[in-house]
Amino acid sequence: MSQTNRNALVFNDVSVARGGRLIWSQATFDVPSGGVVAVIGSNGAGKTTLLQAILGLVPVASGEVLVFGKRPSEARHSIGYVPQSFASSSDEAIRVADAVMLGLTGATWAFGFSTAEQRRRVIEALASAQVTELAGRRLSRLSGGQRQRVAIAAALVARPKLLVLDEPLASLDLRAQREIVTLLRRLHEDLGVTILVAAHDLNPFLGALASVIYLLDGRPHHDSIDAVIDEALLSELYGTPIEVARNTHGQLFVKSVV
Repeated sequence: MSQTNRNALVFNDVSVARGGRLIWSQATFDVPSGGVVAVIGSNGAGKTTLLQAILGLVPVASGEVLVFGKRPSEARHSIGYVPQSFASSSDEAIRVADAVMLGLTGATWAFGFSTAEQRRRVIEALASAQVTELAGRRLSRLSGGQRQRVAIAAALVARPKLLVLDEPLASLDLRAQREIVTLLRRLHEDLGVTILVAAHDLNPFLGALASVIYLLDGRPHHDSIDAVIDEALLSELYGTPIEVARNTHGQLFVKSVV
């Protein structure tokens, strides 16, 4: 296997502009396959735009993005995507199993019009996301944490090599956040899927991360989690003093210094 294909992502001098405005530029880095990677940056730095470039939803102004050695438009079947607004982008009246089927068919969600193989794939995805018992429930009856698990199942049903999540912990309580992070870690370990997660708060993910893509000085950078958990770097990144500390269990966490 070539070095390019061993990498989940390759950015070669990439810049992105929207509405005639440069969002970020000079992105040059490789992300090895098989890890859990966070995307962080201050509000408006371009985290979602970076995810959209990987998904092929926004064109790059210059340079090249490769996903497992292919352009995003050619690699879309290798990518599973969990948007911030999964529930609002789906009909809340539909059943969980049908919502997951949408991740496979894109249009025809009723089980009555699906093949046996498609139904088997949905059952497999529900089990991977630990929501098998919710298959017959309506999305409108689920908690925020349950909906996020269903969104992950819908992204997994096509058996992607890269799972991209945009702020998956937003609006979840602390217990649900912990459960989602535990699920993502297990999916990475059991399925070998590379996980890319845009995050406002690094703390819930610290124990799972291999590396971080961070947006600073108008361009994305990539480095190991150990290199990024640095008070000076994080303070510059967020524009406020940041302290790196350990809790009573010896676990690292970052916090804003008042």
